[in-house]
Amino acid sequence: MTAATHGHVELVDFDEALESYDPVLGLEVHVELNTATKMFCGCSTEFGAEPNTQVCPVCLGLPGALPVLNEKGLESAIRIGLALNCSIASWCRFARKNYFYPDMPKNFQTSQYDEPIAFDGHLDVQLEGGDTYRVEIERAHMEEDTGKATHVGGATGRIHGAEYSLVDYNRAGIPLIEIVTKPLTGAGSRAPEVARAYVAALRDLLRALEVSDVKMEQGSLRCDVNVSLRRKVDGDDADQASVPLGTRTETKNVNSLRSVERAVRYEISRHAAVLNSGAKILQETRHWHEDTGITTSGREKSDAEDYRYFPEPDLVPIAPEAAWVEELRATLPEPPAERRRRLQGAWGFSDKEMQDLLNAGAVELVEATVAAGAAPAAARKWWSGELARRANAAGVALTDLPVTPEQVVELQALVDAGKLTDTLARQTLDGVLAGEGDPADVVASRGLEVVSDDGALGEAVDRAIQANPDVAEKIRGGKVQAAGALIGSVMKEMRGKADAAKVRALLLEKLGVDES
Repeated sequence: MTAATHGHVELVDFDEALESYDPVLGLEVHVELNTATKMFCGCSTEFGAEPNTQVCPVCLGLPGALPVLNEKGLESAIRIGLALNCSIASWCRFARKNYFYPDMPKNFQTSQYDEPIAFDGHLDVQLEGGDTYRVEIERAHMEEDTGKATHVGGATGRIHGAEYSLVDYNRAGIPLIEIVTKPLTGAGSRAPEVARAYVAALRDLLRALEVSDVKMEQGSLRCDVNVSLRRKVDGDDADQASVPLGTRTETKNVNSLRSVERAVRYEISRHAAVLNSGAKILQETRHWHEDTGITTSGREKSDAEDYRYFPEPDLVPIAPEAAWVEELRATLPEPPAERRRRLQGAWGFSDKEMQDLLNAGAVELVEATVAAGAAPAAARKWWSGELARRANAAGVALTDLPVTPEQVVELQALVDAGKLTDTLARQTLDGVLAGEGDPADVVASRGLEVVSDDGALGEAVDRAIQANPDVAEKIRGGKVQAAGALIGSVMKEMRGKADAAKVRALLLEKLGVDES
């Protein structure tokens, strides 16, 4: 058996684990809605405010304070359900989920239990190579977020070993939609890829719905990854489906697409190692460690009955009218996958080119740049090339770069007009990103425009020929490839502000070389 040691845990090689076991996944995605106020009170939801400044008697759970449902939150929940091909409940209600919440002052969470607003849906996700996997959705229900605890002291940032803890209740009560899948089976070795593709597709859909900013790095979209293994049996799919599901673990609050994939892969290898040793999997929550790529034990996982759910007595049941639901259905945007196929056809991009745009998070930016007047190929070149490189280097999202589609159009127009070389265009982009103005302003202030004066270029070419007579003679003798050295000399003298193609043409003309 091949094994590797990770933090004192013996792991079975991933491929070897799949020879004996069939992975089953369950993904629970929590989405913070972008409503202006919290789910049951009028407190602001703005991110980044001073701790405990966005609270009131309702979200602090003070005696006598009564909640009122946020209508926009309900509307967003229904639209999410419809976009996920769910049935929308004609009648449902909230429940109280009870256990000790150090970061929830009420000591219970207002959620939905056996009567969610949306249920029985699906989302088709595309895998690499064009394969499609259908993710069955169990439910999408409304609830409220908890506060944020910060554990001070200790080495891990966890409560164990900390000297003391601080709690910020600003996040307590922010509207959440929890989207829960049915068990995902049959993915085999592609299970980690399926998990990542599903969360990515869900994020795209939620962004298109404009119900959340889906910033995983800020916690407005978080994924709990459930993994279990069951023994493989000889026979067909029906035989395998009859094998009972294994005990699951739940890796909490995974906050990047890459980490979702890595967490699934790690837990498959870890589960296999535990099962191969003859031990049992403990049903528990686990913490994901981004730096080391491992999970560690959190707490033993409770079953639903341990939460002592009961109907929320302070909120009336919800009974959305069918006509209103259909009005909301009419507001749904074009599904992101269909939209990408339409745009790809219109732009003439290959599958790889479109996938590169998607990976860079640049589809909407390219669309806006094309709409502003750029050719699709030029828009793709900037956003998936130079700008994507700069965003990666800065560790920010492409959309956070301080450059607009209109500025990219202007920059490309200067290149097309021969006023900028690619090198000068990149220098111009430096100025735009530094806040020096639009491309034309930067070109003017930095003096970056290409030298188009034939007289000045001709004099520079003459000087290069005079300084390198042996190279000039080689070119006259037919070794045109030697022209590169003289062109480089001219470009250096002109500080890169010359069109290399124009310099080459002038050089060959002066040396009497005809390439036609």
